[in-house]
Order: sequence, then structure tokens, then C-alpha cells
Amino acid sequence: MDEQQVASRIDQFKRFGESLPGAKVYYREDWGTIYFDLLGKQFGMMSPEPTADTLITLKNLPEVNESLREQFPGVIIPGYYANKTHWNSIKIANEEMDPQAVELLIKVSYDLVKEKLTKKQKAALLEM
Repeated sequence: MDEQQVASRIDQFKRFGESLPGAKVYYREDWGTIYFDLLGKQFGMMSPEPTADTLITLKNLPEVNESLREQFPGVIIPGYYANKTHWNSIKIANEEMDPQAVELLIKVSYDLVKEKLTKKQKAALLEM
């Protein structure tokens, strides 16, 4: 997969993240990464440069993370710069997972973070 295709996927995943209620996706300068934010809580991060090593790191249930790593060896690895039990990193420049599967994992990560919000935050989210 060439850099243009990877850049296209980065844009696609940013747009998808931004489409989720209350979510913001932006370049976080202090971390040097694209940050997926839900009311101040991280639900993902992604490399900003389109290279063969570009990663998106997302939260999931520990047992699901193990299963995904076994199902996609070399494509899905333990979370880079993250808790390796709760986070996986996915190589964006791969031919084994279609982009819609990654979008589904973005949504799962978002939902897991959303579940942990306070009642007040959940109410504010409903108003958005």
C-alpha cells in the first residue's frame, strides 16, 4: 500500500471519529499524534504521517484484544505507548483488514469510553 492510500485511510478514520456524537479528532501537538477525544477522554490515537508503519491505537475488551491479535498477527499488535491489555495498535497499511472493520473498532473504543462517563457527561452528550 502506497503513502497516498495510507493518507486516504488516515483521513477516512479522522472523519469517522469526528462523526461520533461529542467526539473531536485533532492533532495533539504535545504528543505528536492525532488524538480521538470524547469529552476530554481518549478513545484513540493515530500516527499523523502516512507511512508503512502508521498505526491507529484503540481500546477494546482484553479478551477481544487477544483474539484480534491472534486473528491478525503482525497487523494488530499490543497497544503502542498504551496499556497492552486494554489497547491494540493496528497497522493502517495492511491489506488484511478492510477500512470498515477498523471503523467498527473505532466505534467500539468510543463506546467503551462513553460507558465510563459520568451521568452528567452522558446527559450533556445527549444534548449535542
